[in-house]
Amino acid sequence: MTSTNQPFIDPSERALEDSVAQRFQSRSDAFWTGMRDAAGAPAMVLFAGMVGFGAMGKTSGLDVWFTSFTSIFMFALPGQVVLLEMAITGSSVLAIALAVTLTSTRFITMTVTLFPQFHEKDRNHRLYASVHLLAMTAWAISMREFHTIEAKHRLSYFVGLGLLCWLISIPGTILGFYLAGMVPTPVTLGLVFINPLFFLLTFTEVKPWINRIAILLGCLLGPLFFLLDRDTSLLTTGLVAGTIAYYVDRKLLRKRPGVVS
Repeated sequence: MTSTNQPFIDPSERALEDSVAQRFQSRSDAFWTGMRDAAGAPAMVLFAGMVGFGAMGKTSGLDVWFTSFTSIFMFALPGQVVLLEMAITGSSVLAIALAVTLTSTRFITMTVTLFPQFHEKDRNHRLYASVHLLAMTAWAISMREFHTIEAKHRLSYFVGLGLLCWLISIPGTILGFYLAGMVPTPVTLGLVFINPLFFLLTFTEVKPWINRIAILLGCLLGPLFFLLDRDTSLLTTGLVAGTIAYYVDRKLLRKRPGVVS
């Protein structure tokens, strides 16, 4: 006779637990491993990007407080750049808020693909605090590593990973602000784009071919759409490349044995 007092466990959660070997002994172990994974290339790349942003703030005539506070409270480099550019051109608060919100819509897809992979017990109101740590780098690495981590330890790993990335962005912004003028402008702009480039290279390591196809199509279609309409080129490229990659994956690759899609 089976006991009726055992807690209900979602079958999908049980399947995840059974399919992943135990990698961490505790949540603390997962947290510090996330910290260590972020301490290498991810932190250095993000630091360099924030140095470039800090220099942009100084050369644009903003003070160190405004520039660094965007890294503390926004922690979204594309949105920070948009905020900076619109602030120095005298745009209204409503226009700035709308533009920054539009640049942040990418977090919707990041959230709906990453957070359902947490253990069911971790999906509660406390995730509202964790979502501030969600950025391109933390998301890409988590998506790459989560299939090797037990569901109950994934949130701790993500928090350790994202927390260090967030903390390192603040001194990077301040350092860039005070180094402005010592570094040539092309180098400063190049530093800003290091983080998206790292994100792109990280995702090329993910096995599903749909990601690689989307990246390739984005590289090919991006310059074309930029020539057609520079203001909407990024959005159009992502929509078209992602849609084509999705249909190629659904119609062709999934019918071929041995192809991870």
